[in-house]
Amino acid sequence: MGWFVTLATFLVNEILSEPAYLIGIITAVGLIAMKKSTGQIIGGAIKATLGFLLIGAGAGLVTDSLAPLGTMIQGVTGAHGVIPTNEAIVGIAQDQFGSRVAWLMILGFVVSLLLARFTPLRYVFLTGHHMLFMATLLTVVLANGGRSTIAVVAVGGVLLGIMLVAMPAFAHPWTKRVTGSDTVAIGHFGTAGYIVAGAAGKVVGKRSRSTEEMKLPEGLRFLRDSMVATALSMLLIYLVMAVLLLVKEGQKAAFKAFATGTGGAVATGTGNYLMQSVMQGLQFGIAVAVILFGVRTILGELVPAFQGIARKVVPGALPALDAPIVFPYAQNAVLIGFISSFTGGLIGLALLTWIFNPAFGLALVLPGLVPHFFTGGAAGVYGNATGGRRGAVVGAFLNGLLITFLPALLLKVLGAFGDQNTTFGDADFGWFGALIGNAGKAGGAAGLVVIVLLGLAVLGAAILVQKRVVDTGWDPGAARDALMPRESVVAPAEAGATTAVYAKIPPPAGAPAPPPAP
Repeated sequence: MGWFVTLATFLVNEILSEPAYLIGIITAVGLIAMKKSTGQIIGGAIKATLGFLLIGAGAGLVTDSLAPLGTMIQGVTGAHGVIPTNEAIVGIAQDQFGSRVAWLMILGFVVSLLLARFTPLRYVFLTGHHMLFMATLLTVVLANGGRSTIAVVAVGGVLLGIMLVAMPAFAHPWTKRVTGSDTVAIGHFGTAGYIVAGAAGKVVGKRSRSTEEMKLPEGLRFLRDSMVATALSMLLIYLVMAVLLLVKEGQKAAFKAFATGTGGAVATGTGNYLMQSVMQGLQFGIAVAVILFGVRTILGELVPAFQGIARKVVPGALPALDAPIVFPYAQNAVLIGFISSFTGGLIGLALLTWIFNPAFGLALVLPGLVPHFFTGGAAGVYGNATGGRRGAVVGAFLNGLLITFLPALLLKVLGAFGDQNTTFGDADFGWFGALIGNAGKAGGAAGLVVIVLLGLAVLGAAILVQKRVVDTGWDPGAARDALMPRESVVAPAEAGATTAVYAKIPPPAGAPAPPPAP
């Protein structure tokens, strides 16, 4: 039996938890189902894998370029507390719960495929690392009450399978609004923030123009290039924070900022210190460009191949992909969303410090720049799709509040893991983990029954949304379209596909053309 556990652990930790491998395998299976040649199968699988590795490389560059900025902000504000970092808390939990996480993840993925096959929720969740994160969260929360391994794996696997098909369904009306297509879904556990952002945009931005239509003076036409605009914006943010840190902490402390986390060198002087700030801003622009190129690469290979596997295994299913998949559709909104979400995180931290920590004992949650960039950027895209510039700002700001308060609530149900100075960061981990954790306080069989009923309630709500909202073609931006000029988007001729005319904000030049419907 030990060899079987070892094999399962290997499959989870070395293959299924690596989104690049998972995407490559899925692409190869799809191309096989389409009866492509051996060369096409190998080439398509490798290219899809490389696309995801590009996204990962860009994410690593983002993390490295933001680490010194986080040090500067903490130095300027003096804030200390819990920093939500999914990878950190998962790494800590693996030492104690590794085998249970492995079994739970495998069972959850199988359950999700069965649900996709036999329910209206035709989504296949392909974001492998988020599957691992949610599996770890459920293991920690369920094991916190001293439950047996079998109970943790069985109940947690069912809950994970439900979440893998339910969350893409909840977000899909908003995702279709972003992409103008019904061929890709969002597969990321920041979904609650994206829905809130889209709903906020619908309320506040009916007459607000798109972030992608900002009118710039002739002398600023170079800012129409999103890579340039992103790099310049981050460069200015870095310089401002660098100067504030230098004034507050002095040279000795400020010069060490770039040696934190990234292994960079201590600044040798004020000029070198400021130029390191400039370089980090430019590196951020490169990181975003790498992510966008990776998204375009994987879309070109995965979606057509997925249509092949969908027809064979899960007819009519859609691939649910990682959050950066929406970045190319509104690149200015990504930066606006990041800044607005981070602002929401700072205000949320102030509220925790002055009100909720003294009154309710909630932990102080520092705004992590990486989660605010990825979930805040995606929230900005969703808010822009339904509410233009105002929607991007307000929607991402609300996302920032969510990923500040929800982790604070989640810490209450993590037991000993609540004292690790880190926790899960994205919105769905917070609300679902807190819900399951509090339900499990009933203890014993009664607690498990309540937890299962909550999972079934989420599944039932998702099916209801799918049938009455998604399948009926409800467009959350219809009211906006009545007030703004209608647009149409046609895929490039070389892509061999066109999309139907739809009322939406057009994606910028270079955005991936939505693939044809299956």
